[in-house]
Amino acid sequence: MSSALPPISRRSLLSGAAALAATGFLTACGPNTSDDADGGGGDASGWSFTDDRGEEITLDRTPTRIAGLNDAIASLWNYGITPVASFGATGLGADVNFEGKDHSQVTEVGTTYGEINLVRLQAQKPDLIVVHAYPEDESGEIDPNKPLFGFKDIKQQEDAAAIAPIVAISMTGSADKVVERTTEFARSLGVEQQLLDEKKSDYDAARERLREAASSGVTVMAVAAYETDGVHIAKAEDDPALRSYTELGMKYPDPGGDEYYWRQAAWENITQFRTDVVLYSLRAMSGDDMLKQPTFATMPAAQAGQVYPWEFSAMDYVAQAGTINRLADNLEGARRVV
Repeated sequence: MSSALPPISRRSLLSGAAALAATGFLTACGPNTSDDADGGGGDASGWSFTDDRGEEITLDRTPTRIAGLNDAIASLWNYGITPVASFGATGLGADVNFEGKDHSQVTEVGTTYGEINLVRLQAQKPDLIVVHAYPEDESGEIDPNKPLFGFKDIKQQEDAAAIAPIVAISMTGSADKVVERTTEFARSLGVEQQLLDEKKSDYDAARERLREAASSGVTVMAVAAYETDGVHIAKAEDDPALRSYTELGMKYPDPGGDEYYWRQAAWENITQFRTDVVLYSLRAMSGDDMLKQPTFATMPAAQAGQVYPWEFSAMDYVAQAGTINRLADNLEGARRVV
């Protein structure tokens, strides 16, 4: 890739397309009966939750009308909380996180990243808006001077906050912790512990399956590839999902480089990064298109037919269990070729 091209940021890639992982559907949850000492809770005296910016949001009752970023509300829907409004990089119909769900129940107030119809949002009278927050560097800190993920700029974020308080869940560290934090938030909204325990059982089983599949020792590399811009190799330490897979034993060589999150490589140099398996981002070139690149086609993973999807899925037990099981299925059929 030409050195004149600006480095792709984690934010720009993640805002480039819809979240792409199949999820299940749950029926509506019961009334709020829980109190979460760690993150917040609701009862007769009101509701509160301290989000990952350290901001405490307090309401006089447990919020029931939730709006927010597609990636965030998908998790709540998987736990039985149907959102009233959505915004994100695409419409709900193009986001497989919402397959099997009745989209007619949700007002879409934005289907392009950063474009939110605030009048339509206000008309839904949300009690709360939930989004994600991404760190800008390896420190994992959230920059308060930059907009939360989903908003075009600080002004738009402030205008949205005037409609309803904003809760930010940070996509920092390991996915296992992000999933637990998301679940903590859902619990504060009244999702019953019995339901969460059932879904956690499926999630834990998927993680154990991946642990066993990873024990074969196959090495993995996840990339976002572009015909003219080359290959962006993700750094497992900086991506919550990849980091959680390595914690389960998946071998993921460090691609090196000084950039946060990505190591950029021109197509002619991709052969320097040899692994048994390559995962391709569903938000970039497909595996088939990557195989048309002569240098990539010579890679051990390509020649072995071990090029599989790299899914971005919502941070909840349901979505993650599905994604992890599909990854485990691919790794179980993979062999060491490097």
